[in-house]
Amino acid sequence: MPDMSDKDESHLIETCISSETVFHGRLLHVQSDRVRLPDGGESVREYIRHPGAVVMLATLDNGKLLFERQFRYPVGQVFLELPAGKIDAGEPILDTARRELREETGYKARHWRHLGVMHPCIGYSNERIEIFLAHGLSFVGHERDHGEFLEVVELSLADALLAVRDGEITDAKTITALFWADKIFSGVWQIPG
Repeated sequence: MPDMSDKDESHLIETCISSETVFHGRLLHVQSDRVRLPDGGESVREYIRHPGAVVMLATLDNGKLLFERQFRYPVGQVFLELPAGKIDAGEPILDTARRELREETGYKARHWRHLGVMHPCIGYSNERIEIFLAHGLSFVGHERDHGEFLEVVELSLADALLAVRDGEITDAKTITALFWADKIFSGVWQIPG
């Protein structure tokens, strides 16, 4: 694969002229920025600022992965997805992963590995989702947030991939993390680090 790190990209870069917060919510902030385009023109970029999140490939001793079934209000349906959660301000991402796995599933893990990062909606948000592999799980009891209702489910990687194929899993962070799991568990990719 060609090395893209030394490529000059200055002809693609937009720079901020002015920025306005259109909406400031508890989780999301909407911005409207006037930008200078690479050709010297101007345009407006509207986007959502997000604090970032983590997603966990939590592998049980039986080889299955932990999933959650949870109602997602913006789409109005129950989704099957991997455990995940928002990064709190100033919180190290590994601490977020440990906290969210415990809160949502009731499990803690002895071994953690950061796999990578994904950006789910680059056209309108700066959100990033850090992907973690967790194993050596033990059940210690969940500590769900107030108003958080979910069901924990175990699935093999093969069944999860079939669920993606069949349209039962459509959540982008889950599909991306399952791609990593498939490559790592099959030995095609070595775990980074």
